[in-house]
Amino acid sequence: MPAWQELYERKKMTAKSAVGKIKAGDRIFVGTGCGQPQLLVDELVSDDNNIVDAEIYHLLTQGEAPYIAERYARKFRTASFFVASNVREAIAGGRGDYIPMFLSDIPSLFKSGKLPIDVALIQTSAPDRNGQLSLGISVDIVKAAAENSLTIIAEVNEKMPRTFGESTISLELVDAVVQSDRDLLEFSLPKADPVVDAIARNIVTLVEDGATLEVGIGNIPQAVLNYLSGKHDLGIHTEMFNDAVIPLVESGVINGSRKTINRGKITASFCLGTRKLYDYIHENPLFEFRPSEYVNDPFVISQHRKMTAINVAIEVDMTGQVCSDSIGYNFYSGVGGQVDFNRGAARALDGKAIIALPSTAREGTISRIVPKLTEGAGVVLSRADVRYVVTEYGIADLFGKNIRERVLSLAEIAHPDYRNEILKEAKNRRYVFQHQKELPTAGIQYPRESETTRILADGSELFIRPIKPSDETALRDMFYDLSEKSIAFRFFQPVKSFPHKFIQDFTTIDFSKDMAIVALVKDLGGDQIAGVAHFYLNPATHHAEVSFLVRDDWQAKGLGTILLDILTDIARKRGIQGFEARVLANNQLMLAVFYNSGYKVTTKREEDTYLISYAFKDRV
Repeated sequence: MPAWQELYERKKMTAKSAVGKIKAGDRIFVGTGCGQPQLLVDELVSDDNNIVDAEIYHLLTQGEAPYIAERYARKFRTASFFVASNVREAIAGGRGDYIPMFLSDIPSLFKSGKLPIDVALIQTSAPDRNGQLSLGISVDIVKAAAENSLTIIAEVNEKMPRTFGESTISLELVDAVVQSDRDLLEFSLPKADPVVDAIARNIVTLVEDGATLEVGIGNIPQAVLNYLSGKHDLGIHTEMFNDAVIPLVESGVINGSRKTINRGKITASFCLGTRKLYDYIHENPLFEFRPSEYVNDPFVISQHRKMTAINVAIEVDMTGQVCSDSIGYNFYSGVGGQVDFNRGAARALDGKAIIALPSTAREGTISRIVPKLTEGAGVVLSRADVRYVVTEYGIADLFGKNIRERVLSLAEIAHPDYRNEILKEAKNRRYVFQHQKELPTAGIQYPRESETTRILADGSELFIRPIKPSDETALRDMFYDLSEKSIAFRFFQPVKSFPHKFIQDFTTIDFSKDMAIVALVKDLGGDQIAGVAHFYLNPATHHAEVSFLVRDDWQAKGLGTILLDILTDIARKRGIQGFEARVLANNQLMLAVFYNSGYKVTTKREEDTYLISYAFKDRV
């Protein structure tokens, strides 16, 4: 018999005997998530022990947290690093405490002795052939808490998978072994929700092939995994994951082949899932579980090229401040790894830090993008930290934006019922121009279905989408890049300046009547506008007046024809019967676009201008 087996036999005892090692006033750590040691927790709250005035610490636990019940107030007081649903009411009622900390910093509390742990209650796998106990599905802060506690009590469960990485505890460190055959706690994927799904689909547009993902705690980040089937060579470096990774691994979408570090591995600190997931990760070398001080280290995170971090918020104010751990004065969740991953991803080469949230709460009665945070709400991410904010209505890219631009971008993705409330308050605070146009609140909202990608003959790729009020700066830059000739072709007169009041007429569109699209090209400074096209409906004639403007360096490449084709398709679907346009007689490129449109074009000369018109029914 190997020496470790003899040691194992000597340390075996009943749960009652093991918990009997806990003294009055001890600080007790309880294992995380679905790895919570259920047998030991049940014994902890038994009336048969003499524990009093003890303190219980944990990150978050699935299932019950019976020790926080009011009838155990004499025995325990709980302190949680994350306010999960099983302790939320009790902490709000004053029977427990919340410790706001970055997840990456929590292990240092235990290692430094600043938070001394007397007893760690953990759940492990059965020993491997070397006598090592695997923490299995929950390594996170459990490893640091256990290895720096005075007493370790391990609930050893054959049903706990053995995982690779830095996931083991030496049997020599363990003071008591309690054998268990209970089923591990499970976490099922949430039911489909149309708002969550819409947000997830918006986020997926930001995920590039070869990206490394962090999917934080919450329904939205986990839902993103359901929409990644079209991506290639994704990697995972995340604090947690669930069953949704399995089909992505099996299909090859997630393979880690382009990860900068830990290549070919799915790196995490814990997982929440079902038995199917636990069996899948058991002794699976693709998965490596590491402690939070590694997984959540912003320096480690930032080493991944295209690191894409996806986290959630409770509310975001119009300047970009993010509250994600409280609803007003009431603590609701926790800081967790949000700041760790947000800052790590923001510093990564081609990284993206994403904050997601539904646009409303309480069945649409309140907005979650607000003029100011609710009284008592804590700022978890400062406005300088925030890069992308995503709702079901779109994506706001805030990086490098001034307050006026941020207000417009966030108002665009707020629920239509609340957009102009945000703008009104912004005007009161002088954050935006006093003549800023209100945003449409009824009818057709941003028509996402009109987004498309087109390739020009020279191989240039353009993303074409409906225009947004937040495109004002980019459109202004385009206008100032135009030659005098191009300006005259579009405006029929010299125009020397393009102030806000002028520009916003082109960017604030009532999509229920009119349409405007922009062609975007990626540049070192971000997306730039290569061309813009509008149509304005004349309800009396059921025709629309159409106009185009293409930047000089993009002219004669076929972009005008593409823009006309897209506008035509949109107009026909809306029941518009034809187009009209006014074109200078010497604007040969624009005239050619109309003459080659495939429709029977009627022209009428008025001095130096042609009046162009055609009906969609009259194809050549």
